[in-house]
Amino acid sequence: MRILPVLALLLSAIAPLARADLLYVLNSGEASVSVIDAVTRLEIRRIPALREPHHLVLTPDGRQLVIADSGGNEVLFVEPTTGEVLRRERISNPYHLEYSPDGRFLVVASLRRDQVDIYDAVSLQLVHRFRPGDMPSHVAFSPDSRTVYVTLQGDRAVAAFDLETRQQLWTAEVGPEPAGIIWHRGRLIVGIMGSDHFVSLNPETREVTRLFTLGRGAHTIYAHPNGTALYATSRVDSRLAEIDPETLHVRRIWAIPGGPDCLAFDPEGRVWMTLRWAGRVAMLDPANGEVETLRVGRSPHGIFFKPRREGVGGDFASFMPGAVSGSRPLPQPLMARGSAPPAARANAPALQPMPLPATPAALRRLP
Repeated sequence: MRILPVLALLLSAIAPLARADLLYVLNSGEASVSVIDAVTRLEIRRIPALREPHHLVLTPDGRQLVIADSGGNEVLFVEPTTGEVLRRERISNPYHLEYSPDGRFLVVASLRRDQVDIYDAVSLQLVHRFRPGDMPSHVAFSPDSRTVYVTLQGDRAVAAFDLETRQQLWTAEVGPEPAGIIWHRGRLIVGIMGSDHFVSLNPETREVTRLFTLGRGAHTIYAHPNGTALYATSRVDSRLAEIDPETLHVRRIWAIPGGPDCLAFDPEGRVWMTLRWAGRVAMLDPANGEVETLRVGRSPHGIFFKPRREGVGGDFASFMPGAVSGSRPLPQPLMARGSAPPAARANAPALQPMPLPATPAALRRLP
């Protein structure tokens, strides 16, 4: 007679997990996508890809997650709250991809085929194909959606394209193997992967300024969704840096073994990252420096965090890296655990740059 109360208690305990946050990890060396319950840290689904998924992006309405399988020449459209594959579409060598801020175009950088393709965002019809140079890598936009910027790893350069006239506007040399690029407050910030630093590129004058040194394999940079910090990665020297968005000075550096690559953020302010050389994902809590890792597939690259719990606005994921290009603060700041709102912390004095990476306070590895 007491079975029903016990069953109800069990269901009430399980129910929160049914709406647990999800973490998507693209295993580029294993032709698969891991879907992980961010509460239990367990993989709940493995989505097969054809060959080599690298990057992913939300559709402009936030309802579908687009996963680019560059080696398989296709993109997968996934329901982000469940991991269900809705459809697959053929696209030529999609390596990095972004939607324009106005939602009209999907721009795809093709690393192997030396092309930059402009697609209609709705129909996926090819609008124009550029062949700007060697190894187009990462994509960023001007806020007005007029111009798209693409790094050319093989040409040490950034190229600019006018989306309205379909013209290549200019090419500017920035350094060896430029990779990640974002638009940030009127300038472009570029990771110089063939060296150890990040540069600023003025899109009007094409002037290049060295910003900060992080370490060999300086790869890419992401804006935290609340606008209080930028985070940059170094794949070879395995470092993650927190950058002041106003001064672009380094606040803190963490040494995180395994080659930090792409990043995502959760509503508590923690930073999730793929460890490209370790087959793992790491989660850093900047409040205390603790790092936790869990195993995924080989050579994990793109990563995306999808909150599903109650009390977190459905638009949170729309401000994640991969969903927008550059720094775009949330309409309302998120409350960090046990601390003041991020907006209040943004006015605090900037920390002094650290010459050497800090060792994480704790490093936990999960199976």
